[in-house]
Amino acid sequence: MRSSKSRSRNNKNRNPRPSGGSLINRVFDSSGPDGKVRGTPQQIIDKYNQLHRDAQLSNDRVNAENFAQHAEHYTRMLSEAQKEVDRQREEQEEQNRQRQAERDKERAEQEELNRQRQAERDRERNERLRAQEDAANGSDDSADSGLVETPEAKSDDQPAQDKPKRKPRAPRKPKPKPEASEDSSNADAAPSE
Repeated sequence: MRSSKSRSRNNKNRNPRPSGGSLINRVFDSSGPDGKVRGTPQQIIDKYNQLHRDAQLSNDRVNAENFAQHAEHYTRMLSEAQKEVDRQREEQEEQNRQRQAERDKERAEQEELNRQRQAERDRERNERLRAQEDAANGSDDSADSGLVETPEAKSDDQPAQDKPKRKPRAPRKPKPKPEASEDSSNADAAPSE
């Protein structure tokens, strides 16, 4: 009966390889000619290069070549992972540049829109001020009354100035004199002065 511990170790190596960045930091178990070497790809490369030099110094060409090939395998794997990381970084930087350019463009459009709105507000404010100044200069009597000028008051004033003046009325005819009998009764009713 197998132990579950060995089975779990073997399953770890069957998982699909992760991409790029995690490969650089991932810990590998490498079964070389001299036994297992464990570590990140860079650590394994360093160890196999050291074993390669030791084998060369001891004139063991077969082991030297074997260690060199193992080191080369991990070197290739590490360089591919590094290229993938660089490609992803460049892609991310390009996306960031595009987003920044988009934000800059939107900000410039918003500032231009704000400038146009501000110019429109300034123009309207200047027109209102001019209209108020013209109204104040045109009718001094309304300024003296202390009342606020309304559109209705303006419309009433203008037609009155445009209409021709009416002729003055003829004086009223005096009331007919009351008869004497009524006069005396009125005198009794009215208090004397």
